[in-house]
Formats: sequence, structure tokens, C-alpha cells
Amino acid sequence: MPVATPEQYAAMLDKAKSNGFAYPAFNVSSSQTINSVLQGLTEAGSDGIIQVTTGGADYFAGHTVKNRAAGAIAFAKFATEVARNYPVTVALHTDHCPKDALDGFVMPLIAASEEEVKAGRNPIFQSHMWDGSAVPLTENLEIATEMLKRTKAINAILEVEIGVVGGEEDGVSHDINEHLYTTLDDAIATVEALGLGEQGRYMAALTFGNVHGVYKPGNVKLQPELLKTIQDGLTAKYGHGPKPLDLVFHGGSGSTDAEIAEAVANGVVKMNIDTDTQYAFTRSIAGYMLSNYEGVLKLDGEVGNKKVYDPRAWGKVAESAMAARVLESTKQLGSYGTSTS
Repeated sequence: MPVATPEQYAAMLDKAKSNGFAYPAFNVSSSQTINSVLQGLTEAGSDGIIQVTTGGADYFAGHTVKNRAAGAIAFAKFATEVARNYPVTVALHTDHCPKDALDGFVMPLIAASEEEVKAGRNPIFQSHMWDGSAVPLTENLEIATEMLKRTKAINAILEVEIGVVGGEEDGVSHDINEHLYTTLDDAIATVEALGLGEQGRYMAALTFGNVHGVYKPGNVKLQPELLKTIQDGLTAKYGHGPKPLDLVFHGGSGSTDAEIAEAVANGVVKMNIDTDTQYAFTRSIAGYMLSNYEGVLKLDGEVGNKKVYDPRAWGKVAESAMAARVLESTKQLGSYGTSTS
């Protein structure tokens, strides 16, 4: 199926919220990982979201070039073309973009989509994230307000981060401390600035102890019940509910199934998946190389085995291993078997 239209993407999010599940959103950095996601979603019978960070976009452009806007366009063009061959619907999203990366990443992409829309076509990306977690909330929301005007005009969705996700991802780093928890007052300030859809649709990555990176279960102190407290508080104040905000779950590695389920029940419609799929991809390559070292290496004057060291041989292994983790994510989030494509 083709990449989702803006209307299809909005319908996907509405469906997730009304039916109590969330879509997995997978970070990718190569054509292989894009194919892995599409394979896994197809095997799961689930629609989903494919996304790219600033670092991922740099890599798409060529690691010696690092033109992230060009890399993001290349990602979108490749994903849009190959997605036509799969019986699921995917949306394309740009992940974490801090203030110092706006002018070199998201803003040029929005401008490119503005040109597409003027020509009567769909935006290149269906949603973009503005990560204002490193600036004061007032400034965060001022920038978000201006960005929301532009994303609304191209029928795209804005994602904002209200609070701080601990750990590090692609150069965006925060300490793990009490600031990892968004307050109701923070959420109210967000609604006062961005509205509840009338100014343009947005998703909110509220923080409830989330941490990027690799952590064993139990080491991350999540409070998913905080999301319900915030949603209920907004409903009481604005009469818009029962879950006024479309929520995003960042930093989910190490979360228990129960914590994920509670977060989804409280309005999470999108959950980012990165660390776990990276490991699944790379671990399978390590296993392949160790098991086939006589074929992939030229030992004792021999020539190795071209069929074994051909990148397509180990690439297929890695893609299928990552696809299996993609499938598992759809089961965790409840989107397994929900595609109507």
C-alpha cells in the first residue's frame, strides 16, 4: 500500500485511541531497516509509523556528508516507493529535533512539503517532532505554536515533548532525575497555547519517568498512572475527553508489559521503538559472522565463500531478526492484526 495520506494517518490515530491500542513507531537508518519494519508489520498484519532522527537522516545522506535534510528526503522517497509492495499502511515521521537542529532538519522538510501541497500533492512526511525539552516550557510552546500553524497548513501533525526524557538519543541528552515527570500544570499550559485540535492536530510526548537507552526491567521508574491524572485533569478543566490528548511514549526500553499497557490505556497512540530493534538487527549479524567465520574470512590462504560473505546473505538474516522484534512490538501495543489495508 502507498504511504498514508494525511486523512488516513489521522484515521489511524483515531482508531488506535478509540480501540485502546497504540502504533509502534520505528526509528530507521538504512534501506535494510526500512525493509525490516515493512516485513515485520506485514507479518503482524499491523499498520505503523516509520521515523528518522537527525542522526539517522545524516546517515541516510552519507556519513561523510551529513546533510540531514537531504538524507530525510532520501529516506522518505525510498520508503514511499517500497511501501507500495506491502499490504499495510505506514506513516512517515521525523523524530527528535532540538532547537539547534530546526533550521537544518525539520524546517527545510516542512518547506519541501509546502511546495508539494501547493502542487496538489500530499506532504512528504505525515508528522514532525519538535523536541523543546531542553528549553524553558514557555519558549518550547512559543516555537510549537508557530510550527503548528505550518504543519496544519500542509495537513500534517506536530509532535511536541512536554517534559524531559532522560538518557541520550542522537545527541539529545538529559539527566535522570525528578524533572522526568510532566505535571498537570505543564499540560494545561500546552493546551492553552496549542488548543485541542482547533489550531491544528498535535501529539504530546508527556514524560512519566521515560528514559532513552538500554535499561533492565525495574531500573526505569515509570509512573504511567500520571498520564491518567493529567488526562482527567484536562477533561475536568476543558470538558473535552475522556482522553483529550493524543499521547506518545518515548524511552520504552526496559518497560514492563503492564506499564506499557497502562500507558496505552491512558491515551498513548504512538510508542517509539529504537534500542530493541537496533539490538535485534546487530545481534543477528554478530551471530551470523561467528557461526560462519570460515566463509566470511579468508583464512590460511583460502578465499572464503562468496555466497556467505555477500552482504545480501547476512542482510536477510538481520532484516528478518529485526522484523521479528517489530512483530513483537505490535503484540505489546495491541496493533497486531488491526490493519484494514
